[in-house]
Amino acid sequence: MQSADLRVIVVSHKVRQLLAACLSTLYASAAADGLRSDVVVVDNASGDGSAEMVAASFADATLLCNERNLGFAAAINQGLEHLGYPDVPTRGKSAVRFSAEAAPVLLLNPDTEVRPGVLRLLVGDLARLPRAGVVAPGLRYADGTLQHSAFRFPGLAQTALEFFPLSWRLTESRVNGRYSRQERAGEPFLCDHPLGAAMLLRPQAIRDVGLLDDGFFMYCEEVDWCWRARNLGWQVWSDPRAVIVHHSARSTAQSRSRMYVELWRSRYRLYGRQRGRLYLRLVKLLVRAGIARERARLTAQLKAGGLSAAAYHQQAEALAAVLAL
Repeated sequence: MQSADLRVIVVSHKVRQLLAACLSTLYASAAADGLRSDVVVVDNASGDGSAEMVAASFADATLLCNERNLGFAAAINQGLEHLGYPDVPTRGKSAVRFSAEAAPVLLLNPDTEVRPGVLRLLVGDLARLPRAGVVAPGLRYADGTLQHSAFRFPGLAQTALEFFPLSWRLTESRVNGRYSRQERAGEPFLCDHPLGAAMLLRPQAIRDVGLLDDGFFMYCEEVDWCWRARNLGWQVWSDPRAVIVHHSARSTAQSRSRMYVELWRSRYRLYGRQRGRLYLRLVKLLVRAGIARERARLTAQLKAGGLSAAAYHQQAEALAAVLAL
């Protein structure tokens, strides 16, 4: 039996139809590109028939089912461990259950659609860029418009602009961690980290960096992993020529208030791990000021009749929960 050219891990939670489209395009694209693929689907207690659909329609995929939602990072780690990656960094040493001929690993969100040619481009990038630990595609929304898919590591400026947007020019600039439209539509370029919807990892980089930090339930886990990879000398590349459609936030949109709190919980963890305690304190001061401004905006909107009492209380509770972190 021939070994796979590409291994893929898809973590899914309550997006059965999107998952079906994702897997269909993934297998079709791999076949069109002449790549043998080994796909692992980790179902995070969807309860919507997702697991049954995968078992019935994609029998070649390995299906791992969780009885509860473990979060994205923990589920990705399940997939990586299933593929034989160790739970601690090996830093170049031999790893138990790890084959030296292992194929690159694509981490793929279930709300994506893979176009023909994309996988061949990404695998080719890893082959010609020896220090690339990560290569990620360009992303587009379903209507074809560009989506930001590569970023600079987040900091105080991004936090400030999120709560106090001064102008769209600043929001779309490097000050806010963005790369230019010219870069995002051109040749492959170095970046700090991609959006985690799709990222191809080099096996040796996984061995060196280790698994994702499952202390992140949702959000920032890919930022943290890329930060660790960069600290070890690995490069992170974005290839705008490789286009994947991303139906953004379809899973997290099912519980917006909770996900807003999880977003800031993850950001605080990221800043604490990668920037230090003092930096984290400064971030929290900015967030506190931003939440005060947001509360005032919500109150004014409620009084003007532009927001229902139920929506106001839901959003206010989420803001209070962030302050309590």
